[in-house]
Amino acid sequence: MKIITETPRLIIREFTLEDAPAVLHFNTPEQVNRYTGDAGVCNTLSDAENIIGNIWLVEYQQYGFGRWAMVLKDTNTVIGFCGFKNETRINAVDIGYRLHPDYWGKGLTTEANQACIDYAKQHMDLDIVYADVANANSASINVATKLGMTYHSQYQHGEFTFNRYEISLKTV
Repeated sequence: MKIITETPRLIIREFTLEDAPAVLHFNTPEQVNRYTGDAGVCNTLSDAENIIGNIWLVEYQQYGFGRWAMVLKDTNTVIGFCGFKNETRINAVDIGYRLHPDYWGKGLTTEANQACIDYAKQHMDLDIVYADVANANSASINVATKLGMTYHSQYQHGEFTFNRYEISLKTV
């Protein structure tokens, strides 16, 4: 397993198939997927294994990055994902995050994704990164703005209005 970076409380690393129970656990609560557009995609251990094996592991090989596991240092527990995705529907790189509700409101998502941005600035060839956040999801909007992302545009997708945020990773 490849460790990407660390924070005071977290290890950010690539997922492995052994993480499937944790992926199922952090995707199961209804409120986790309320605004993601993929509610119901991860309901079984087999679903979690497919996400890891057929999406994340493939993206690591294809792009050198993908969604990464957020692991609590104290307990070695995978509590969610963070990091980047080559988002083909927008032809750009997206930063995303998902976290089990037991860990909401503790600053872990901001901590993890700030570490991802810092890592990308030093080790990845990315110019601009986007985050699409449902307008109704104020907690995720707060994360995006705490990361230094700025409002770019708004669009409608299905039942939700999304705000697109952006950040430049290139230093002048």
